[in-house]
Amino acid sequence: MPLSDLFRGLLRIGVGLYWLYFASQKWQGVAWMQPLIRRSASANPIPGLHEFLVQVVSPNWFWFALAQSLAETLVAVFLILGLATRKAAFLGLLLAVNLALTVAFLVGPDTGFRWMYYLAVLVNAQLFFTEAGIPALGQLRFMPAWLKD
Repeated sequence: MPLSDLFRGLLRIGVGLYWLYFASQKWQGVAWMQPLIRRSASANPIPGLHEFLVQVVSPNWFWFALAQSLAETLVAVFLILGLATRKAAFLGLLLAVNLALTVAFLVGPDTGFRWMYYLAVLVNAQLFFTEAGIPALGQLRFMPAWLKD
């Protein structure tokens, strides 16, 4: 068992715990996200994305918040267990880009917290391009092909 396999597995599990933390914030309800979604839409400076957030996401905030919560939970569970790791990491990458392009602009003039969203993009991209590491249930022989790396 090479040490690099263990480190890749620990990174995967750590990123899974990151997504589990964010997902767990929404399990008791997503109503607290409504003002954040509306503010992020108005604060976003990216042309095209700003209009999409204002015209599509804000009016349908509940469904987008629910989808975000479900996706974060799926990414967390799949990464922690080591199932469909590349697919989960790709979904995590999309979620991280979403956060980096929307929520990060809410932080205000203090850019100290933005690193959390940018770092999530990097680590999810790293997981997408590497092996799952160990331990990973997706490496078991009896797992269906879609649950393997």
